[in-house]
Amino acid sequence: MAKKQEKDFKSIFRQVTKWQDLWFYQKSEALYQMTYVFCERFLPQYGDRTVDQMVQAARSGKQNIVEGSEDGKTSTEMEVKLLNVARSSIGELRQDYEDFLRSRQLHLWTTADKRFQAMQDFTQEHNRLADYEPFFQKWSAEEMANVGITMCFQIDAMMNSYLGKLEHTFVTEGGIKERMHAARTGYRQKQDARLAELEQAVPVLQQQLMQAQAEAAQWKAKYEDLKQRALNAYQQQQKEIERLKGEMG
Repeated sequence: MAKKQEKDFKSIFRQVTKWQDLWFYQKSEALYQMTYVFCERFLPQYGDRTVDQMVQAARSGKQNIVEGSEDGKTSTEMEVKLLNVARSSIGELRQDYEDFLRSRQLHLWTTADKRFQAMQDFTQEHNRLADYEPFFQKWSAEEMANVGITMCFQIDAMMNSYLGKLEHTFVTEGGIKERMHAARTGYRQKQDARLAELEQAVPVLQQQLMQAQAEAAQWKAKYEDLKQRALNAYQQQQKEIERLKGEMG
């Protein structure tokens, strides 16, 4: 019964990619863990608010992706809002990494730096925490900060691409209200079509019933006729038996 009901209507919930499978989520998780280690290694643990700001910004980016993806099942609008919050948090984190480099006279790598392309290739090809974790205790402050900045840019670019797809989905499919209306309308249309199909079948079934009843009446008449013939034959036989007994008596 459950499978039949599933076919009768279209789900109002939007099909979304699991947040665990989103590349920008995977990279944001790696960025959060790397930021936590970065702050432990290169920033004072007490008296510097930058530590809390960077860790919270990295965590906000990661968590808002999760919440946005979950809310996206029913509300594209809410998913867009939360993903933009995540983008803002990642943007703040990028600024903190850049400030760290500037304040300590370290280099922000550009395409002119021979280390830039290798870093760019590595971060583009790897998203998962397991790919970055072996380097957390090996990279210098400058290396780690530049990797963090690059990851921030890449996460933002992937999220912008994803938001573009969400916009197209919203334009073509609408929000929860439109999907609820479409689901209800589709369900009613199927029910109406089924009702019309059943109503069209009624005259045919009535004709078949009348034909069956007529055939049954014919068979009944034949049965009564055969029954009466058998009874008459039996009675004639009994009379004949009595007559013969009388003659022989």
